[in-house]
Amino acid sequence: MATTPSAPGTIRTLPSWLLGRAAARGRGLVADALAREGLKMWHHVVLSAVADLGPVAQAELGRSVSLDPKDMVGVINDLQADGLVERAPDPRDRRKNAITITARGRRTVKRCAEAAEQANAELLAPLSPDERKRFLELLGRISGVEESA
Repeated sequence: MATTPSAPGTIRTLPSWLLGRAAARGRGLVADALAREGLKMWHHVVLSAVADLGPVAQAELGRSVSLDPKDMVGVINDLQADGLVERAPDPRDRRKNAITITARGRRTVKRCAEAAEQANAELLAPLSPDERKRFLELLGRISGVEESA
């Protein structure tokens, strides 16, 4: 495991600092895994959301993943250029665009989900299976994210 960057002793022991370091390491591992699949992190987030929500209005998609509308346009343009999503007028409101995942996009989401899972397994490798389970329960509690079971 990589060593933790130096920080003053009063900072190094703060849970918030340790969580930040763990999150940065996790993001790095996942970003590297996604890059090997040809995607950036935001592309994966948006493509996964389209897989879950689609067809979905572009504005709603942006709200669902908390991405600024101007940034969303760029991500959707990239995904569309790669044949992962299709953009068409929303049949419910033709003033809006609806985003739909393609078959290629579904295959990509599946591969990226597996790659992200492997990256997270690497992140949690120092923990035993019981420690991993407990750690995830505790993270869920302190982050305010309910476990979806």
